[in-house]
Amino acid sequence: MARRLQVSDDDVRVQQFREAVARAKQRKHQFETMGGLDLPTLGYPAEPDESYFKNLGMPGQYPYTRGVHPTMYRTRLWTMRMFAGFGSPEDTNRRFKFLLEQGQTGLSTAFDMPTLMGYDPDHELSMGEVGREGVSVATIHDMRRLFSEIPLAEVSTSMTINAPAVILLALYVAIADERGVPRDAIRGTLQNDILKEFIAQKEWIAPPRESMRIIRDMLVFCTKEMPKWNSISISGYHIREAGATAVQELAFTLADGIGYVDAGIEAGLDVDEFAPRLSFFFDVHNDFFEEIAKLRAARRLWARIMKERYGAKKAKSMMLRTHCQTAGVSLTAQQPYNNVARVAIQALAAVLGGTQSLHTNSLDETYALPTEESVKIALRTQQIVAEESGVANIVDPLGGAWFIEELTDRMETEALKYIRQIDEMGGIVRAVEIGFPQHEIADSAFKFQQQVERGEQSIVGVNKFADTAANPIPTLKITGDVEADQKALLAKVKAERDNELVAQKLQAVRAACAGSENIVYPIIEAVKAEVTLGEICDIFRDEFGVYRDPAFV
Repeated sequence: MARRLQVSDDDVRVQQFREAVARAKQRKHQFETMGGLDLPTLGYPAEPDESYFKNLGMPGQYPYTRGVHPTMYRTRLWTMRMFAGFGSPEDTNRRFKFLLEQGQTGLSTAFDMPTLMGYDPDHELSMGEVGREGVSVATIHDMRRLFSEIPLAEVSTSMTINAPAVILLALYVAIADERGVPRDAIRGTLQNDILKEFIAQKEWIAPPRESMRIIRDMLVFCTKEMPKWNSISISGYHIREAGATAVQELAFTLADGIGYVDAGIEAGLDVDEFAPRLSFFFDVHNDFFEEIAKLRAARRLWARIMKERYGAKKAKSMMLRTHCQTAGVSLTAQQPYNNVARVAIQALAAVLGGTQSLHTNSLDETYALPTEESVKIALRTQQIVAEESGVANIVDPLGGAWFIEELTDRMETEALKYIRQIDEMGGIVRAVEIGFPQHEIADSAFKFQQQVERGEQSIVGVNKFADTAANPIPTLKITGDVEADQKALLAKVKAERDNELVAQKLQAVRAACAGSENIVYPIIEAVKAEVTLGEICDIFRDEFGVYRDPAFV
């Protein structure tokens, strides 16, 4: 049983933990229950043995099962980073400012489908989709409007984009350069996880190996130029949303991480140069204890992989730092206010699991992008967990519970089986090429749907406690004016820019793609010259080819 008990002073690991707690500037002078009972920082055994330190240990110490920081939320709450993006850059900029005013502590940017797929608003495939499910960004002008009056040196920004991620990185760097913000001061995260696109989300341009070349160049650039920037957010979220089990999400996410570490090493980087800036992104679903155990197992597995497989020396190379998002796939159109309760339970699981950052979904997201009112409720959900529940007042409060530890061990064991299978196939890129994770996820999704239809899995308001009454709720409307305006602005840019300079910059990007030069540098120069996202992605399509899903059977 986890208790606050006396421990031997001669154990250096316990002493290091105590010293770290003493140094930490904690949020409160004293932590106690609502009834006034004093709370310890951490519960742990009276006489922790080597088995305890091997599998759990102290928070902030290898293998990080109990958290990546010694005092976790007692020192600093997780970043409340609500995903936002719709319509024009001005629309999303207003939403950014609204969320910051409501107490959000970091920005997270959603892009529309044309941007995600590498097309400009004036492309025929963009018709009807501009600004619909995220913000439309095609040029440096759009990026300036998107981050107007946002202090880039002070706010941490996350951008959820993958196939054209290098272009969005270049645009962000370009506006930072314009404002005189040093590249080594920029903080944020680029999702940039192309492997999970092939596995689950299906938003790609080039084939897997050519896409990994782009990732490799970005790893090198960010390591050298942007030491505070997380160059890849290795994402299990979309893998889970596609129908994976919790174990599959854990296994395939870490296998993707292994693939990116291999790419960095192949590029000539030392693992301790770039691994500290890799981050993760997990889904938090309905099974409360399974989700907590998954996050704890993820930290322990990653720490061991980095230390034992790659020989990492730096503690930060072994720390799995993660953003979490509540499960969009768990939300229902039926009885949509039930979604508030679902999100609250999932948010609590993410915090008890030790997340560093959290997005809570809005109740109306099965219908449309969220309204300001619904997104405020979602943000308030996090704030209530943080300020009223008391769960942020003690580190890893469930650590040591028999069921939690046994479930954490089982999650780790089952995930390792998958990772070893992938290794035997030749690594994650080869596993993707032959369709292994895709098949596994499809089978799991089909099995779950059968269980729902048979009533073996309950979904309140759908197959249990359903009603026939309509549940009308307000929804956000995106007008057709956004598309027309974005196309008109793009036409103006193309007419007024120096198109001779544009041709030169595009040729430089093409030469870098065809050769061995790091492509990030010429892309930054290209976007500064008003080259568009679609024009650069067309070069990717020409030079690298276009990936078609082989539809494995």
